[in-house]
Amino acid sequence: MNILAVGDIVGKSGINKFKEEVPKLIEENKIDFVIVNGENAADGSGITEKMYKELLASKANVVTMGNHTWGKKDIFGFIDDKRIIRPANYSKNNPGKGYRIYECKGKKIAVMNLIGRVTMGVLSENPFLVAREIIDRIKSLVDIIVIDIHAEATAEKIALSYYLNGDATIIFGTHTHVQTADEKIMKNGTAYITDLGMTGPIESIIGMNIESSIKRFETSLPEKYKVAEGEAMFNGCFFEVDDNTNRVTKIQRINM
Repeated sequence: MNILAVGDIVGKSGINKFKEEVPKLIEENKIDFVIVNGENAADGSGITEKMYKELLASKANVVTMGNHTWGKKDIFGFIDDKRIIRPANYSKNNPGKGYRIYECKGKKIAVMNLIGRVTMGVLSENPFLVAREIIDRIKSLVDIIVIDIHAEATAEKIALSYYLNGDATIIFGTHTHVQTADEKIMKNGTAYITDLGMTGPIESIIGMNIESSIKRFETSLPEKYKVAEGEAMFNGCFFEVDDNTNRVTKIQRINM
């Protein structure tokens, strides 16, 4: 089983880069299952139904979200679709699901989305306890468990990896838009990387227009962020899972 996880899509250029690269990666690396974080797809905040369908048409199996889940109002029209998940530790009254179980090549794959609580500015339940509760409930029902932890603090993500080491098959971080060079397979078998990076404009400040971003820091005034234009990069990670043990045997960052 070969799984591809793609870092935060930022803007239309990120969508186009995903559409350009993913079909080729699937063919070249025999990818079976694709997960992509789409919470910044629409002008850096949220995702539209059109963009969601574009990702699915380009072979995404699951779209995960984060702190900008509700950034575009039409999300409420498709948040209950089976191929999109929002953070599981959002309020239980929120629409949508925090995890779903998928079938691929005779395997049952659970994909869970979590949001961090350190400097995220989002009211949420404890991601550690929510993840533990879900895993305890589903671990006997699935073969593979994949977690997208959408969080700012590297320490929070790393702590989660040790907390769930051996229980989750794959844990990857999203949100910072900067790919980390710490991919590893942990002692108890969990494959981990702190942040996948982003798929979006190269000449930017984490996907945003350089001038407007600098102005915010220079003046401390609430300058509106704008998504940058121009050529896009593609960030993600490839995971090779042994079909007999359901453990990752190879993890490889992708930075194009």
